[in-house]
Amino acid sequence: MTRPTSRRSVLLGALAGGALVAAPRSADATPGSADTAAPKDLRPGGAFDRFVAERAARDEFSGTVLLAHRGRPVLLRSHGLANRERRLPNGPDTVFCLASITKTFIAVAIAQLVQQGRMTFHDTLGAHLDGFPAEIADTVTVHHLLTHTSGIGRPALGVGPPQGLEWTSLDEVQDGTMAIIRRTPRQFAPGTRHTYSNDGFFVLGAIVARVSGQSVFDYVRRHVFRPAGMSRADFHGRPRVQTDDTIARPYWTLPSGARGDFITTPHAPFSYGPAGGAYATASDLLAFARALTADELLGPAFTGLVTGGKVALPPADPPGQAEFYGYGFRHTVTNGRRVIGHSGSGPGAATRLDVHPDLGWVVIVVSNYDTSVNPIVGLARQLVTA
Repeated sequence: MTRPTSRRSVLLGALAGGALVAAPRSADATPGSADTAAPKDLRPGGAFDRFVAERAARDEFSGTVLLAHRGRPVLLRSHGLANRERRLPNGPDTVFCLASITKTFIAVAIAQLVQQGRMTFHDTLGAHLDGFPAEIADTVTVHHLLTHTSGIGRPALGVGPPQGLEWTSLDEVQDGTMAIIRRTPRQFAPGTRHTYSNDGFFVLGAIVARVSGQSVFDYVRRHVFRPAGMSRADFHGRPRVQTDDTIARPYWTLPSGARGDFITTPHAPFSYGPAGGAYATASDLLAFARALTADELLGPAFTGLVTGGKVALPPADPPGQAEFYGYGFRHTVTNGRRVIGHSGSGPGAATRLDVHPDLGWVVIVVSNYDTSVNPIVGLARQLVTA
């Protein structure tokens, strides 16, 4: 049985000593739910399960992994602590910061509004928002924003003193960030380059709000989380993360190599907004994957349109993969098979949602460490596509 979770971040202040890894507290899916057709290496006790446990034992992973086949959990396993100070273990009900997986929800929200005929992917930014110079308002499109080809964004975001640490609500984060973006010169002409932009998804959030008449956070709650059955998913601010024991604390890696609780530091923002501020359990992400692939959030044509690759990305590691960026989704071809989803990272967060539409598999990794989960994801892809 897996244990519950608690809090989210990781940084400075704490005195992180040695490895603090809770016993694996397995949640191997409910009895009878594991797909007997699943390769043994993907089942409880198999090569994947052992690999994740070994990383956790070396304090290289803290969080939850969930493997599902045709919508049914095959392996659900949690490791590590959600709250080191209180010794609360991560578990199947632990809520994690999803970081940039949040972008998939914003993309679905935009596509829903397009599907309803309330906007188009080729609308210019200026058709919906004011306060931008003409060279941005008249040339940047929704398509550019969704594919990170808009040229919008602060070129050195994350370097130097963070802006907006005084904000105390989701609306302040959204409005304050938009004010900064409006006075930031574009980096390049739209469509000439792919440069990942968190700021671009704040702009998309503002467009969702303008077109729908409700805040982007309320829109996603009502039209993505709720219909998908994501019962624990939400956008949380810093105070909630500090007081809610069901949310995993984010433990980031300090220069010394120790881990500290980022949410307790003066560098933690109130929220990462529509670019990375959603929280959910691993099971919530499975519910999202089910709803997406069953065309319950978008019609079939729009699901394929949003998740399909639009912009070729640089050669991937390991070699042999081809990676593309779609509309808020990454589209990878590995071993001749498609993988759609997104990754996320930040202080005390490393996440991945991989949907294998050709094979019926979903791989979810959510962690409250900022140690890369790429080795875990890589092994899962290798085993699923073998």
